[in-house]
Amino acid sequence: MSTHSHSHDHEAARHPSFFNLFKCKCPRCREGDMFVNKNPYNLKETMKMNRYCPVCGQPLNIEVGFYFGSGYVSYALAVAVSVATFIAYWVLAGFSVYDNSIFIWLGINAVVLVLCQPYLMRVARTGWLAFFVGYEPNWRSIPPDNPERLNDSQEGSW
Repeated sequence: MSTHSHSHDHEAARHPSFFNLFKCKCPRCREGDMFVNKNPYNLKETMKMNRYCPVCGQPLNIEVGFYFGSGYVSYALAVAVSVATFIAYWVLAGFSVYDNSIFIWLGINAVVLVLCQPYLMRVARTGWLAFFVGYEPNWRSIPPDNPERLNDSQEGSW
């Protein structure tokens, strides 16, 4: 039985969990931090990203304006959080047409979304990059692709 457990641990070590993306880890190696500062609530540096993954060297900005698409992921995450708060409020307090409970939920949901926004924006960028850069189990021996559509003079203009 211990052999099975050891084998499972070895397998998990070889293939880091997809959920490491929620920790804002590089999608290629799932180990390196994508952001310079780990704290998303340091608002001056919330979106400041490493240029390359510090572990595998994956470029984290693969073309000019690449992260505009992360707005769609951020929207989907905000909808998911809103649905979760709706269900939680429905189960815990309930909704009625005879009171203002829907407005109370809207207020609570707005506060939750504002508080979660720095983290959601980071996860959205991580998820957006993961659509285009998949996990590479052999990342130690296979070099990352270098982007061809970068323009250093335009970096930061967006």
